[in-house]
Amino acid sequence: MKTKEEIMEILEAFDLTGSYRAAAELAGCDHHTVQRYVELRGKGNDPTRRQQRPKMIDDYLPKIEELIERSGGRIGADRVHEKITAMGFTGTDRTTRRAVAAAKASYRAGHRRVFRPWIPEPGLWVQWDWGDGPKIAGRKTWLWCAWLAWSRFRVVIPVLDKTLPTIAGCLDATLRRIGGVPTYALTDNERTVTSDHIARIAVRNPQIVEVGHHYGLTIRTCVPADPQSKGGSEATVRIAKRDLVPKDVNLRPAYRDFAELEAACTVFTAEMNNKVHRVIKRRPVEALAEEKQRLHPLPAEPFTAALGTTRKVAADATVSVESVRYSVPHQLVGETVWARFHGDELVVTAVTEDGAGEAARHRRSTPGNPSIKDEHYPPRGDKDGDRTPKATSAEEAAFLTLGPGAASWLVEAAAAGARRMRPKMAEAVALAKLHGVAEVDRALGTAAIAGRFAENDLISILDHHFGRTVAEPTRASEDHSLQPGTSAWSRFGIAPEGDEH
Repeated sequence: MKTKEEIMEILEAFDLTGSYRAAAELAGCDHHTVQRYVELRGKGNDPTRRQQRPKMIDDYLPKIEELIERSGGRIGADRVHEKITAMGFTGTDRTTRRAVAAAKASYRAGHRRVFRPWIPEPGLWVQWDWGDGPKIAGRKTWLWCAWLAWSRFRVVIPVLDKTLPTIAGCLDATLRRIGGVPTYALTDNERTVTSDHIARIAVRNPQIVEVGHHYGLTIRTCVPADPQSKGGSEATVRIAKRDLVPKDVNLRPAYRDFAELEAACTVFTAEMNNKVHRVIKRRPVEALAEEKQRLHPLPAEPFTAALGTTRKVAADATVSVESVRYSVPHQLVGETVWARFHGDELVVTAVTEDGAGEAARHRRSTPGNPSIKDEHYPPRGDKDGDRTPKATSAEEAAFLTLGPGAASWLVEAAAAGARRMRPKMAEAVALAKLHGVAEVDRALGTAAIAGRFAENDLISILDHHFGRTVAEPTRASEDHSLQPGTSAWSRFGIAPEGDEH
């Protein structure tokens, strides 16, 4: 078989000489070969194209094409080989696979779907979709991923379920972050949105229709199994899962709690919306400022009909549901919240400036067993519940003024049940005039640590502190004895240097 270059040289030689034999001598081949290629060119055929030789499988190609047509191009080569072998084909499965691959390529070329490019208009479309979020304390989460089509503005909100009340809350929060309402909202055909399909027509869930009416928003769903109709939200899901879900590709550590995931989503959306988008060549926040002029105004109140029953938050930051008290964040004291049961959990929803959002979630409890969470209350000053000493009289104030050592002594002495605490406190104030405030406060702190609250313990500690200030130990010599004397009494009545009391 001649190569294309050799065939072209043969034809050039014939055009030069006009003779089969002369061209054969120049090209170094037989004159019959020159004649064959010249005749092919004369008939309008491609002389460089190889002639297909008859194959064993040629008689079965119509059947293969029929099987591929009936299956919509989905049948496998192994199944085709079984069928044609039963019909008498004796070739190998390799030959069948090649024939099936060629037939499928021809089928796809004739059934290729052509898409018209979608050019979004400002103020018309918002899309949302769901992505699998990370597990927190063994519990699954989801990521609500919304996308304003024209400005490419993204909103990602983590949730713990995909129920209709959660959708209503996420939709409200998304619209409030956008700052307006577009004409349409596009999403998947989940049961919370589409209750049924009749003659390939989606039957909308009446509750989601009410949500849309509240905001003046028309809910639309994409064609089943056609992700191209909402590719923007699909891309948002892919990027959010790539950056927010802890994986080896992003080296993100596991989240300690749900609040940490919420903070990460807030940072993620801020970064994405402030980056120059590769399609529109501008930042989404800048495009959103322009698109807001085409959005409808938001209603003042969010849609709350699906959020549950209303409850007033009591002064102890709890709500009562079915005679059971459940705690909520203390910032909601006096506010109205919505409570509903989702399975074995109570979900409390609150409305803030950012829209309706989940405020608390509890396991369902029974009367007499309140469900209280420590994170809903401000931190205590003392984990043991003891109050910080606060003076209620001049004597107490004079004692506590000595310093933190005095406060520690008071707390520890009270816990130990020390006797005659008030006279000892007055004695400490008097000793401060003799030895200095800093020395007495230091001695009181030492007494609190050591648990020494008896009579004269404070004086003993003060003497010990004074003794430790001597640089060199006293030793017996011919000029000095170690016998105790009365020199220690000489310090009484003499104020230390720098103390004028």
